[in-house]
Amino acid sequence: MANKSVFTRMSEALFGKNEQTKKIAEKGNKIMKIGIISGSVREGRNSAAVTEWIHEFAVNRNDEGVEYEMVALADYDLPLLGAKLPENRQATASAAIQAWSEKMASFDGYVFITPEYNHAVGGALKNALDFLKAEVANKTASFVGYGSLGGARAHENMRVILGELSVASVRTTTNFSLITDFENMSIFKPNDYNKVNAQGMFDDLLLWTKALNTIR
Repeated sequence: MANKSVFTRMSEALFGKNEQTKKIAEKGNKIMKIGIISGSVREGRNSAAVTEWIHEFAVNRNDEGVEYEMVALADYDLPLLGAKLPENRQATASAAIQAWSEKMASFDGYVFITPEYNHAVGGALKNALDFLKAEVANKTASFVGYGSLGGARAHENMRVILGELSVASVRTTTNFSLITDFENMSIFKPNDYNKVNAQGMFDDLLLWTKALNTIR
C-alpha cells in the first residue's frame, strides 16, 4: 500500500482495482446474445410469424457485437411444474428442463413474444418461467405482444413475474393488433408503424443489457 502513489490509490477507490476493471472491460467486449422467445405452444399459433418478423427486424439493425437467436417454447416439452410424472416420462422431462435452463442461461437479454389469454400471459410461458431463477437473474427483457389490445395486459403480467426473477423489463413494447395487423385475425400482415416501437424497444433493451452485464 505504501508503494502506491496517491493517484493509484484514488483511482482504485473510484473505479475499483485493476482486476475488477479488467473483468468489466472483458464483459463489455464479448458478444451480447439476445434470445427472441416465442412464448406460445398453441397448435396453429401466430407467434411463429411474429417471432420471425421480430428476428428479421433485429438482424437488419446490424447491431455491432450483438447476436439474435429465435427460441420456440414449443420445442421444449416441459412438464407442469411440480406435477407427478409416470416413471417412463421422468427422464424425458428432466432432459427438457435441463435444455430449457441451459438455453435461457446462455442469453444476456430477452425479447418475449406472447399472446394474451384472459387478460394474462399464457399458461405455458408462465410455467416455463417458473423453472427459472439464476439463469435469468440480473438480465433484461422486452416484450412483443399480439391480441385484441396487442398483448398489453399480458405484458403487465410479465413485468410482475420477471420482477420476482430479478429481470429488468424495459418500458417500450411492440404491440400487434389482431384487428389491424392480421388478415382475418390469422395471417400476419404488420403495419409499418410498428417498426417505430420495435426500434425503440431494441434501443432500450441493448442499452440496459450492456449496463446489467457489468454486475453479473
